[in-house]
Amino acid sequence: MDLLKPLIALLAIVNPIGVVPFFIHFTRNFSREERLRTMRISAFSAFVVIAVSALAGLKVIEFFGISLASFQVGGGCLLLISSLAMLNAQQADTRPDDVTEGDQKVDAGASIAVVPLTIPLLTGPATISTMVIYAEKTRHAWQLGVLVGYGVVIGLATYLAFMASGRIARVLGSTGINVMTRLMGLILAAMAVELLADGLIKLFPVLGSHLAR
Repeated sequence: MDLLKPLIALLAIVNPIGVVPFFIHFTRNFSREERLRTMRISAFSAFVVIAVSALAGLKVIEFFGISLASFQVGGGCLLLISSLAMLNAQQADTRPDDVTEGDQKVDAGASIAVVPLTIPLLTGPATISTMVIYAEKTRHAWQLGVLVGYGVVIGLATYLAFMASGRIARVLGSTGINVMTRLMGLILAAMAVELLADGLIKLFPVLGSHLAR
């Protein structure tokens, strides 16, 4: 298994920089201490989602009796949909209802670090699908440990992006953030096609025989 692909896919899906505008919006009335606490909780929550998906995702699939190939095709489709949304400069895995609910929580003075910042803005179905698919490809415990370690990388990237949210917004502006989101969407689309092809060949071996000719 190419150990760099999961990290690249995670960075493209989670896209902490793309969530910066949402972070700024939801924490606009927060004090500095409340904002720092929100950063820490969001970063840790993102790590937990990724780590749990890598360690227990396969067991959940087996519990529901779903084949890995079917899940891989479904996950690939989900990644492709997410990439198309990102190519249109829309945050992947975002639903308007979630944003409205998060905005109401801000008005009520409650923490929005977990919902909607971590779920679904940072991590969502596409992130979980990606971790489950790559966890199935691991052959050694240390490879699974690397996937969990990538959760630490994503959590750190999230914290740093939120910490620099003010500077990022000033330097990139809305146009720059949209461009970054589109570039990551293009990378994610290519990976989604690769996952789809791999899953389809497993479901329909005859496709692999035709391609080999």
